[in-house]
Amino acid sequence: MASSRSVSLSSLATAIEPAVAGIQCHGDAAVSDVHIDSREVVPGSLYVAIRGSRADGHDFVATAVDRGARAVVVDKPPSLDVPHLMVADTRQALGWIAAEVHGRPAESLALTGITGTNGKTTVAHMLAAMAPSESHDMAVVGTVSANLDGVPSSPRTTPEANDLHRTLRRLADGGRITDVALEVSSHAMEMGRVNGCRFDVVAFTNLSQDHLDYHGTMEAYFQAKARLFSAAWAPAAVIWTDDDWGKRLAGETELPVISVGTSDACDIVVHHRADTPEGSTFSVEIDGVEHDGKTALAGRFNVANAAIALACAWRKGWDVEGCLERLAEMPPIPGRYNTVANALELWVVVDYAHTPDAISGIIAEARSLVAGRVIAVGGAGGDRDQEKRPLMGAALAGADLTVVTTDNPRSEDPELILEQVLSGIGDRDGVVVEPDRRKAIRVGLLAATAGDAVLLLGKGHESSQEFADRVVPFDDATVAREELAALEGVQQ
Repeated sequence: MASSRSVSLSSLATAIEPAVAGIQCHGDAAVSDVHIDSREVVPGSLYVAIRGSRADGHDFVATAVDRGARAVVVDKPPSLDVPHLMVADTRQALGWIAAEVHGRPAESLALTGITGTNGKTTVAHMLAAMAPSESHDMAVVGTVSANLDGVPSSPRTTPEANDLHRTLRRLADGGRITDVALEVSSHAMEMGRVNGCRFDVVAFTNLSQDHLDYHGTMEAYFQAKARLFSAAWAPAAVIWTDDDWGKRLAGETELPVISVGTSDACDIVVHHRADTPEGSTFSVEIDGVEHDGKTALAGRFNVANAAIALACAWRKGWDVEGCLERLAEMPPIPGRYNTVANALELWVVVDYAHTPDAISGIIAEARSLVAGRVIAVGGAGGDRDQEKRPLMGAALAGADLTVVTTDNPRSEDPELILEQVLSGIGDRDGVVVEPDRRKAIRVGLLAATAGDAVLLLGKGHESSQEFADRVVPFDDATVAREELAALEGVQQ
């Protein structure tokens, strides 16, 4: 849907020139929206041709013009006579272009940028729950978006820049949303998806192995995230310094840092008190004052997430006690430590844990929370970092019973992924291989007895399973409820 505002190509070029060096404007036209998919172009649009891994957007310039694009952005002269901007890198220019076309919406909203391997979604939702609704309403843009006032969410952790700025514009125009918690992935930093944004504060959760298929090394992965922690993006940072990478980042960033952790040297000191399957209690010390808190999400890692969110809220000037009161009432986050009720006295948990550290963490926490065994059901996704698959297998094997199954195989052979996961498991005692995910969940539930924990890991909030030739409906929580109902019927 095109915006009611429009901007001329020439004024657009002038406005973004400081950020997009060497820009050249050829011709002029008024544009009101920005698209990178020629199939989505509507009359009045500006089409930006992106070179992707599978296709080159320059090949679709004519299609975009036929669909109503008034101008295009390219890195080489277009094949037809149309007003255009020439830039060196269309992908990096996209965010600055979209921000200007949509009237710089990030300047009308208080943005918090959250990055890290694990915990981004949870921190974002916790921060949104803390917002004092009498003066602030916060939307979440990320893996599990929320409070978007009907604006469509993106399938990516961080939306493409044109979609992001369009979303921010609609939120700003709606008049209700004042703040946005935005998950910023390492891919987003590399691809310029948040170009044109300015954050009130940026936060770092942790770093562990993931996405090395894209970044190559942990150092490159770290540097991609570290780029967010500069004066070009925000005036201040919140960093969890119990993490070694976080400690390094706190020492290297040019930004003033609010350090968060369990050390007394931190600006905000968090003390984990107790866990039950119903949640965690903790305290945080800020400026010498101790505040008690609780969350319905169990586990030390969720206490860390709560402390990071609280640090962001504190930086915004929100009342700490009020934030903690609202956190205690926070509804469940889809796919994050969600429990599935049942009459069998099992603690069944659906969680998005899909990295070795996240899997190890939730298994360790479950072991401390239940009197019985810990049963883990999980696998690894296709078309993603293959190096972490054996590590995920080793992490899954930390359970008393491990059921290795498919995740989203995507274009890869599911059996090959299973073998790579299993290669990280030395002793196969207590390990079951069941490629069919529904059957794997059934195996885990059938093996459980009262007092056991059954952890369904990797897919979390996702409602489908993606194979090379098909996408099928599949929701772990729904399947678990169906299988539990069948078991409960047998035991009646």
